[in-house]
Amino acid sequence: MDLAFTQEHEKFRTELRDWLASAMGRPFAEDIADPKIDFDGLVAIRREFQRKLNDAGYLGMDWPTEWGGRGATVVEKAIFQEEMQRADAPPVPNFLGLALLGPALIHHGSEAQRRRFIPKMLSADEIWCQGFSEPSAGSDLASLRTRAAPDGEDYRITGQKVWTSFGMWADWIFVLARTDPEDRYGGITFFLMPLDQEGVEVRPIRQITGDSEFGEVFFDGALAKREHIVGDIGEGWKIAMTVLSYERGSTSLADPAKNDRYLDDLIDGLREQGRIEERDVREKLAWLLVENEVMRSNGLRSLATLSSGDVPGPESSIEKLVWSEYAKRQSETAVELLGAQAHLGAGAPGARPNMDWGHELLWSRAGTIYSGSSEIQRNIIAKRALRLPVK
Repeated sequence: MDLAFTQEHEKFRTELRDWLASAMGRPFAEDIADPKIDFDGLVAIRREFQRKLNDAGYLGMDWPTEWGGRGATVVEKAIFQEEMQRADAPPVPNFLGLALLGPALIHHGSEAQRRRFIPKMLSADEIWCQGFSEPSAGSDLASLRTRAAPDGEDYRITGQKVWTSFGMWADWIFVLARTDPEDRYGGITFFLMPLDQEGVEVRPIRQITGDSEFGEVFFDGALAKREHIVGDIGEGWKIAMTVLSYERGSTSLADPAKNDRYLDDLIDGLREQGRIEERDVREKLAWLLVENEVMRSNGLRSLATLSSGDVPGPESSIEKLVWSEYAKRQSETAVELLGAQAHLGAGAPGARPNMDWGHELLWSRAGTIYSGSSEIQRNIIAKRALRLPVK
């Protein structure tokens, strides 16, 4: 197992780092802290930067070139994610389309669907959201109740989806709906639907952070065209598993790079407060630094497995568990050590210039739930990696 980067990898990293330095106006944290920019303004900044990335050929890193991708290796994709975090670049707003739907269309979609949707997905002309989870179908996704009733060659969708990231800014949604109520897995179909139509209502969900990045979507006889079904009728579950394998896939080096930035801010803040030499402070910082390096090493191991062509095992579950629980511990430690300053919102007088630790503390709870909760990841690791008995 080779964990070293080649000269070609390092050349790509240098070129990307130089491009980011020239393309970015300022770190995204400064946009967040700017009182003149609201959430809609931040979305606009992210959309514009996605267009720059697309024009420069940095999106769809590992997609085939015939579908607008770069045709790059999994290692180059990981380097791209790492350098985006290192630079604090604006995150792409079409993250669900690019990370989940794009690969699903490449593997399961028709040529007409790829030509219709992928270019606008890459250019951010159309933003996508995901319609999987329901009030009674989260971890047990196959129990979903949203119905798809035939209407000539097309279908009418009725039901509710919840925890819809970026639903308030999305143009389209990819939806799992039940076409056969008697077949638990084979009765689910994968639909692509525009949100701006009669019979669709998107409502924001105000989160504990004060933001409304999540929403819920209500369908009341909304139109889903036959030409916008991905795969065949009843293949939705199979396609969803492809989608979720990308959602739960490795971010390898991106999370440790983000943690590096966060740790730098925490250390700077404690140095300014004159506490950096305190023994208990240094011990807690050391634990965070060591755990982050362990996370980076595990990411490199996963990356080596993927780049060698081996079938990944439970690595993605290990990574998901490690980074989500680490983010929670990191923000808790920052709030404990920085004290009152950590609770000052972005842009407030006396606040940390590049971090809103109070916001991070609240948001970190979500990371232990979405994309498979920590409890589910521990079960997967116990069964697949440790092979512990079920009973």
